Amino acid sequence: MSELIDSTDKRPKQQGLYLVSTPIGNLRDITLRALDVLEAADAVLCEDSRVTGRLMQAFNLKKKLVIYNDHSDDADRAEILKRLEAGETLALVSDAGTPLLSDPGYKLVHACMQRGIFVVPIPGPSALLPALQLGALPSDRFLFAGFLPNKEAARKTVFEELKAVPATLVFYESPNRLPDAVRDAHAVLGDRPAAIAREITKMHEEARHGTLAAWAEDETLLGTMKGEIVFMIGAPMESAATAEDIEKKLAAALKTMSVKDAAEAVSKATGISKKIAYDMALRIKNG
Repeated sequence: MSELIDSTDKRPKQQGLYLVSTPIGNLRDITLRALDVLEAADAVLCEDSRVTGRLMQAFNLKKKLVIYNDHSDDADRAEILKRLEAGETLALVSDAGTPLLSDPGYKLVHACMQRGIFVVPIPGPSALLPALQLGALPSDRFLFAGFLPNKEAARKTVFEELKAVPATLVFYESPNRLPDAVRDAHAVLGDRPAAIAREITKMHEEARHGTLAAWAEDETLLGTMKGEIVFMIGAPMESAATAEDIEKKLAAALKTMSVKDAAEAVSKATGISKKIAYDMALRIKNG
């Protein structure tokens, strides 16, 4: 069992940079620890002061907001590092969710690590994991690839690079580009199970399940997609082999392997459980 720390001390244990996850829709998803850090910080680094300002106002937090986003340059980063080295405690937030996940922060964290500045992640809301929960696709192995490129050629290149990855692929996408992304995925990857989750934790939270082929041939099946979208694609179809495919693989394996070894080999190749593969192999062997 994982060890839990029962702490009543609200103050950050050390000065440094705190990476604070913030709600992606529902304000009540803020963690108590996140509130403690935001309250204790000397300043909050944020993408957009208007967005973070609304969050701070909701929890009656009055802190100086410092802009740090994709437009920030080396000089901005140097100023922040100077403050951290002077002993300040700073909190880094993105507009919503977990900092650094398709959001600014990597270069700053990297620079802090190089200089020996204390960095602490404050875990919390993110669209990635809830989307996987709703996607009904295998989640024991997945690859998060962030936002897809805007252009068709670049999108297809990404899909080509990920074609052989034996895992659920996860992307962030905008509603207006989703149909094009589906068509490009189908063109490169062939037919695969797929899922879409949108507006996670918000009023219109929804998940839809289908296949790349069905959605590519009739985009009306996607429905009206609004809000922030997580697009998920199942692993190569071999991982979702039919019973007939599995029986053929088992029969071939049994020519040179024991029932146990054949079942284990086919289980790895197709993704079915070892028990199911073993039972099927035993029937074939005794058949």
